[in-house]
Amino acid sequence: MRTAGWSPTSWRLCMPKGLSFRTQTDNKDPQFHSFIITREDGSRTYGFVLTFYEEVTSKQICTAMQTLYQMHNAEHYSSVYASSSCSMDSLASSLDEGDTTSLLKLQRYNSYDISRDTLYVSKSICLITPLPFMQACKKFLIQLYKAVTSQQPPPLPLESYIHNILYEVPLPPPGRSLKFYGVYEPVICQRPGPNELPLSDYPLREAFELLGLENLVQVFTCVLLEMQILLYSQDYQRLMTVAEGITTLLFPFQWQHVYVPILPASLLHFLDAPVPYLMGLQSKEGTDRSKLELPQEANLCFVDIDNHFIELPEEFPQFPNKVDFIQELSEVLLQFGIPPEGSLHCSESATKLKNLVLKDLVNDKKNGNVSANSISMYELLKGNETIARLQALAKRTGVTVEKTDLSAPLGEKEKDLKLQCEEAELRDYQLNVQLREVFANRFTQMFADYEAFVIQTAQDMESWLTNREQMQNFDKASFLSDQPEPYLPFLSRFIETQMFATFIDNKIMSQWEEKDPLLRVFDSRIEKIRLYNVRAPTLRTSIYQKCSTLKEAAQSIEQRLMKMDHTAIHPHLLDMKIGQGKYEQGFFPKLQSDVLATGPTNNNRWVSRSATAQRRKERLRQRSEHIGLDNDLREPSGELLVQNSMAFWEWDQGPPPPARLPKKSFSEYCLKYMQEARSLGKNLRQPKLSDLSPAVIAQTNWKFVEGLLKECRMKTKRMLVEKMGHEAVELGHGEANITGLEENTLIASLCDLLERIWSHGLQVKQGKSALWSHLIQFQDREEKQEHLAESPVALGPERRKSDCGVMLPTLRVSLIQDMRHIQNMSEIKTDVGRARAWIRLSLEKKLLSQHLKQLLSNQPLTKKLYKRYAFLRCEEEREQFLYHLLSLNAVDYFCFTSVFTTIMIPYRSVIIPIKKLSNAITTSNPWICVSGELGDTGVMQIPKNLLEMTFECQNLGKLTTVQIGHDNSGLLAKWLVDCVMVRNEITGHTYRFPCGRWLGKGIDDGSLERILIGELMTSAADEDLVKQCRTPPQQKSPTTARRLSITSLTGKNAKPNAGQIQEGIGEAVNNIVKHFHKPEKERGSLTLLLCGENGLVAALEQVFHHGFKSARIFHKNVFIWDFIERAVAYFETTDQILDSEDDVLIQKSSCKTFCHYVNAINTAPRNIGKDGKFQIFVCLGTRDRLLPQWIPLLAECPAITRMYEESALLRDRMTVNSLIRILQAIQDFTIVLEGSLIKGVDV
Repeated sequence: MRTAGWSPTSWRLCMPKGLSFRTQTDNKDPQFHSFIITREDGSRTYGFVLTFYEEVTSKQICTAMQTLYQMHNAEHYSSVYASSSCSMDSLASSLDEGDTTSLLKLQRYNSYDISRDTLYVSKSICLITPLPFMQACKKFLIQLYKAVTSQQPPPLPLESYIHNILYEVPLPPPGRSLKFYGVYEPVICQRPGPNELPLSDYPLREAFELLGLENLVQVFTCVLLEMQILLYSQDYQRLMTVAEGITTLLFPFQWQHVYVPILPASLLHFLDAPVPYLMGLQSKEGTDRSKLELPQEANLCFVDIDNHFIELPEEFPQFPNKVDFIQELSEVLLQFGIPPEGSLHCSESATKLKNLVLKDLVNDKKNGNVSANSISMYELLKGNETIARLQALAKRTGVTVEKTDLSAPLGEKEKDLKLQCEEAELRDYQLNVQLREVFANRFTQMFADYEAFVIQTAQDMESWLTNREQMQNFDKASFLSDQPEPYLPFLSRFIETQMFATFIDNKIMSQWEEKDPLLRVFDSRIEKIRLYNVRAPTLRTSIYQKCSTLKEAAQSIEQRLMKMDHTAIHPHLLDMKIGQGKYEQGFFPKLQSDVLATGPTNNNRWVSRSATAQRRKERLRQRSEHIGLDNDLREPSGELLVQNSMAFWEWDQGPPPPARLPKKSFSEYCLKYMQEARSLGKNLRQPKLSDLSPAVIAQTNWKFVEGLLKECRMKTKRMLVEKMGHEAVELGHGEANITGLEENTLIASLCDLLERIWSHGLQVKQGKSALWSHLIQFQDREEKQEHLAESPVALGPERRKSDCGVMLPTLRVSLIQDMRHIQNMSEIKTDVGRARAWIRLSLEKKLLSQHLKQLLSNQPLTKKLYKRYAFLRCEEEREQFLYHLLSLNAVDYFCFTSVFTTIMIPYRSVIIPIKKLSNAITTSNPWICVSGELGDTGVMQIPKNLLEMTFECQNLGKLTTVQIGHDNSGLLAKWLVDCVMVRNEITGHTYRFPCGRWLGKGIDDGSLERILIGELMTSAADEDLVKQCRTPPQQKSPTTARRLSITSLTGKNAKPNAGQIQEGIGEAVNNIVKHFHKPEKERGSLTLLLCGENGLVAALEQVFHHGFKSARIFHKNVFIWDFIERAVAYFETTDQILDSEDDVLIQKSSCKTFCHYVNAINTAPRNIGKDGKFQIFVCLGTRDRLLPQWIPLLAECPAITRMYEESALLRDRMTVNSLIRILQAIQDFTIVLEGSLIKGVDV
């Protein structure tokens, strides 16, 4: 192994705990376990280890051990604490442990007397292979061990058997089986065909028994979402079985991050890695879970295998169709006698059940083990569909089929048909493949149409690789919009993972190079589904579809194991010197390295390689050199990897041994080394276990820091590009749209990243959320200082003032205050949840970067909590990180308001009057009602003589309207209101509701109640940033008070000309059309488009005001509503005239509807003025698609000649027809009006 360069890693993984000592009183049964080494290029090598105990013959070692034990026991006799282990291998670790045990137990077991006891030491034999032939390797190693412990020496020296498996046993070709020979009996291995699921030899039965079906599916979902998964068990093989079992079920995807199923004790610092990982940690007997200190748990899935228990991360989406999926898997497990809930300790009843099942299998007359008893043709072939059809046909025609005695011919062929492996092994193979088929079928159904959403823009591979980072490979928004609603929480997160990105990359690369094997199998299955469902509609459905290939998959395995396709050369005597290969019972001999150093020189068919394989090898070498890969990836020269790595080499026409060449496809190398920014997992795929010097550990941590910074840059850029939409397209970032679901996924991903950054390099872990723990300690220190002196409070960026001097009090901008808001939310129960809520709140307030900068400014606290190499203590990277987060202030997020919809929120409102023209305070009783996307406050009385009030209510969401009014009582009832300001006291969002109108009888339009439309205010700092970014806010509202009515007050506003009015109408209608063409979750406020400054109501007001005659008649204001009322009076008086023509009948119907709506608005129990009534009239007409019918009625009404000049737009037939056509453009849409707009109007 030294020759192959495997020694440091292999030794550590063969004996993860180091050497172990036993005495004759301890259990010395041999233990089997396996391990895996994943190289930086992603290629894997498997190790299979049998550990046994040999007697220590050295007197010096025995004497030293006795001295050590005497010293060890002397230290512990006086202590209450002692080692809990009953064996000598706990000597090294007992100094670190403090488990309580009795003194008697200590004296009985933890003693070694050289005169009384025999000392044994552990020894391992390990077989390293390029593919996971676990069952075959285990059998071979056990036979080697038996040969050593047997009283009779083996037929040949051990070197013969080892030489045979290293050099003379080939890899079985795809779809074939192979028999080779161990010391005492043959060993079988088989390999799936090119269109079958890839090789997996680890028994899934054990994984399901250890975890239970429900738990395994949950852990599987965590792996799919690339969380941190930590497996925990005393048994190394259990760790390996569960890890390999779950990753096997990922087909067609592959785990792309750190994968260490067995983490040696010397490498525990790798748990500090702030990246997704799948690792296994050995638990010590008696160690409680609560004593296990893990660096980070916010995104951790903890799997306690021995105790049948898992801990899941928060905000965990369920796998699609989980209930039906578990039901289908249960049916498969029950067929094999395995309870779905798992059988951790293999209870007696479960064992009996399995024995019965195996007995039935042996005698079921369908698997090759046919007994010699006479059976009928029908019984033998009753599973055959052709025979079943023939029998049915014979029955209909009256022909009888006699039973045929087949005992004689079967007896002769029994040896040929007999299974070449044990029945239990066959059952495991069949169960493996059937369970994997069920999992693979789920992905085939979910991603059956994934190819339609792959974006292939590059003409050649080189240009694609060059621009990979800037390109979008997959149309995520369209894919999600095509999926069933129940799938979305899971799929929206899954398509953001590295394993999905690599899968899509491989798909794109397949147009220039050979397809990735997993992708080829997956695509062929999708093609098969399409052929079978050629007449069925291709619409996506959430109806569960079971796997239909279970029987076929099990049969192909059975057929391969019933008859061997190939048999390897038998072990034979080697050319060894006299005296070599001596046998000594109980001691594994020192193997003769000169005999095993070289393989056979004969050029037979087992050894020769095809020219095709050589050409493929040379082509890959040239490719590697062409793109300048690191030297680590190039083929190692002068190393005997094949010879020393179990020479299962490829068949004549196959490629060279995988051990010599990396298994990953060329595309993955290109992505890894030329497009590193795609994912941190590519940089940190696997820790180098062979070199653990301080310099290497420091370099690894530096890579983590660089990777976290790069991931932060990528995430913030993605969030900005997606949010900026069309503006980002103009800036050259590619097509981008974002749905509410996708935005939530990106923000959740940012929360995960911040948790990982705060978990990196922790001195001592406190609580599940490292970020919240840091915040709490910062809060404690700040609050202590507050008692001593007034703590500095950052002031808001602006003070809301008006011309009357009334203003909204400045909102305190304080990290501590935001924490208190979160702590007061009873809905959140955990630290992880509080940390995420705080991140969302800070992001919505555009204070995330500022708050984190303040948090990290307390350097003594940061130094106390974090080690020197931690990300948060790398000053330059930390500053860049905060800068990337600062860029998120360029866009508006409502990620706190939209998620926590049921919490109680304090609001503050201020009414700002125009003091120059009216009284600041009214003597009447004013009231206000605030409405938002999630509800309204109801009518709230404003305390007399106060312009400001605070109130608390359930989250209203984004605020949309304010209804304000009074009862007109007192001497000073008339009130001129400039605007109303309302602020969310938690998020700081301030909304301005422009008014600029009178409230009072006998003034303006006589309104005692007005509906005001809100606009979200932006701070001065935000406005500067918006100008720099050229990105409009999400809901841009007018920044000045709504224009005063042309016919009221001063009338000094400049009147727009006819062209400007027509342009305004077109723009207002166009905005509404655009609104409905956006995805539903991306639409802004429809109320704003209808009633805002540039909305449809304001545009139609301009049309009706154009050419309006004198604004005052006999000193009385005249309004548009007066004209409409006169039109109603005219239509009602001419209602009796009869006419039989159809168009006149239609016109009469429109007249009737028009009159009904106007009367309903006039009789509504609201004190709305005439302009307010016109607003309701337009809104209702738009909703019910009646405006295009009402406009011509008004244009032809005789009252128009008295109230409008001849040049008015309404008196121009062409203009009216044009207006009707424009309004018809919005008739195709379903318009839902906000309740506050039409409250009390019954039509």
